[in-house]
Amino acid sequence: MNVSVIIPTLNAERWITRQLNMLLSQTVEAEIIVIDSGSADSTPAIVRRFAPRVRLLEIPPRDFDHGGTRDYALRQSTGDYVLFFTQDAIPTDTRCIEKLLAAFSAPDVAAAYGRQIAYPDAPEYEKLTRQFNYPDQPRVWREADIPRYGVKAYFFSDACAAYRRDAYLAVGGFDAPIITNEDMMMAGKLLHAGYALAYTPEAAVHHSHRYTLGEEYRRNKKIGLVMEQYRPRLTGAEADAEGWRMLRFVGGELAREGRIGELFDFLAHVCVRFAGNRIGKRKGKRSGT
Repeated sequence: MNVSVIIPTLNAERWITRQLNMLLSQTVEAEIIVIDSGSADSTPAIVRRFAPRVRLLEIPPRDFDHGGTRDYALRQSTGDYVLFFTQDAIPTDTRCIEKLLAAFSAPDVAAAYGRQIAYPDAPEYEKLTRQFNYPDQPRVWREADIPRYGVKAYFFSDACAAYRRDAYLAVGGFDAPIITNEDMMMAGKLLHAGYALAYTPEAAVHHSHRYTLGEEYRRNKKIGLVMEQYRPRLTGAEADAEGWRMLRFVGGELAREGRIGELFDFLAHVCVRFAGNRIGKRKGKRSGT
């Protein structure tokens, strides 16, 4: 099985050594490509130390695009299966790639993504949010399952994901330019083209964030804008019900554990996510996307 791994980076020196060491220790050998978009830290120098086992591509910061950059790197790769990791996603064991590729035993599966487990120092609400979004039950779904899953049918994450090259190319690759959520929009393309998607929790990475309220707002404003822009592709994707389920789960657990400070912090983040998402959608409607 010919496998490639692609990692987009920007100022990734905090994680890149650990990540590359884990990827080079996997039970499945893979071509590894790092595509850097103008890091000001030591990321490129660190990656060069891993040559020739790791290949470095470099592009100017102005040329970075969530879809276009990944598509460019994929077309420089050779794998029949192409995996994407974000720079801060570290495999939890040496079988992560092997377990992710096992999803393709079903012949119509075109893409699969793995589980995300928050880092130990992440806020408790972030750990619970990852637990809600990335449960321990695997699933395979198709276009006919969209009414059952709603927006969750399009939930997909390139923090740890694999694509079958022939299926990826058959639907035209990632959208570009796109400011965020290239993975979700690719999920829509594949589902509507008749392919299946898979979630494989056995393949896991450590991955979490510590967004400020401002970062949370700006991130969700972009998400809302993209979801409005691509609304015709996301049939049946009403996100409100899923958002309320997440709010009840995370908020309920924090209250039950007596983490009142974290509960208020979580609720503040929920409010700015909601505001950012709504404003992004309104901006998308006004711009006629």
